[in-house]
Amino acid sequence: MQRSSWLGLAFLSPALIVVLLFFLVPVVLTGIFAFTNMSTATGVKGGSYVLNASSLRALVDAGLPEVTRNQIESAGYRIDEKGLAALAGAHGQDVAEELSKNHAGEVFTKRRDVERALKDLNSNPIRKTRDRKAAADLFKRSILNQRYQSREAFETALNEAGIPKSDRPLITEIAYTGWTWTTANFDLLLSLDSTWQYAKNTGIYVTFTLAFNVIFGLFLAVTTFYLPAAQATTFRAIWFLPRILPPVLYIVLWRWFTWDTGFVSTVLSGFGYPSKNWMLDTEYHAWVTVVLINGFVGASMGMIVFSSAIRAIPTSMLYASEVDGASRWQQVWHIILPQLRWPILFITSYQTMSLLTSFEYIYLSTDGGPGGSTEVWALAAFHTALNNYGGNLQYGLGATYALLLVIIGVLASLFYLRLFNFKNLLTKPRIEG
Repeated sequence: MQRSSWLGLAFLSPALIVVLLFFLVPVVLTGIFAFTNMSTATGVKGGSYVLNASSLRALVDAGLPEVTRNQIESAGYRIDEKGLAALAGAHGQDVAEELSKNHAGEVFTKRRDVERALKDLNSNPIRKTRDRKAAADLFKRSILNQRYQSREAFETALNEAGIPKSDRPLITEIAYTGWTWTTANFDLLLSLDSTWQYAKNTGIYVTFTLAFNVIFGLFLAVTTFYLPAAQATTFRAIWFLPRILPPVLYIVLWRWFTWDTGFVSTVLSGFGYPSKNWMLDTEYHAWVTVVLINGFVGASMGMIVFSSAIRAIPTSMLYASEVDGASRWQQVWHIILPQLRWPILFITSYQTMSLLTSFEYIYLSTDGGPGGSTEVWALAAFHTALNNYGGNLQYGLGATYALLLVIIGVLASLFYLRLFNFKNLLTKPRIEG
């Protein structure tokens, strides 16, 4: 490799590291999480094995025989050799032998029954209630509401409880509280009606906001191009404010503008219109507000890129067109717009990717409301995985939303490259060929 190539690679290395850390690694992790059932309930580090009333109902729904269910529920306290040996070690051989003589093999459903049996022994050295409860627990054989940290410990408990071998795999699977590998997220996502509503909302949001960004950005760039330099600079600086303002402050201004006590309602009330929240009162008004909020931010960026591209057009072309009698509109249509093909491709592609994945302005303004009418795909992924009212965060399902969003973004990029004929844009000018 030549020295210039190594030098170029050295200059690119910071960018490559940033792309690796902040794009490729998150995408790979998202893909991994999408194939798991990670949630608040399962955690992310793994889990333990617990059988409770809820999991027992799930076992019955999954086909656990009624006999086995009754066996689990009635396991209770069993007077067996293991418990007697522990009792002998704790309170003496005489106590264990007398309890074995009176109750060997019996099963008690409640602890107080075992305590009563211990209390009725003739050689009863266990005087304190606390010690009697501890002695009764030596015979506890129920696996309900017990937490086992490993699969081996849980299977041992099932074996000691006499659970049939044929039922153990199902019980072990249901009792596991940790995350597992699964493709159920994709099936669930495709089966939910809300998924298609999110897709429809995302289509509306991206289409109208993108059109506003590109068209209004072009309009601002072209009109300011024909203004005197000082006026054009001032005008562009004002239009760039939505881009540089902190999102929270920007949305606060929009709330002041659109809420029932805001500017719009105050002005219209003077004409007899009742005050209302123009941001959230109807689905239509919510969408208009969302598109305008995001549209002005995107249009300001488009204005800067398009203005720079227009200033790069050789002035000789514009002067020659004026000599030929071309009007302003003819200059724009026949000279400026054809020269902006590459900037339009860049802004269209960039804004599409940005709009597909961005949701902060929607989150701060409508939070997907009213009634989920402005809940876009990216916001749904955020609500599902990281922030929802119920507190049941489903990391795996949220990652599935995000993974499909990445795939849609890649397909959209390929479509744009095909539509704008990317190879021709990168070919050398014929004069250099």
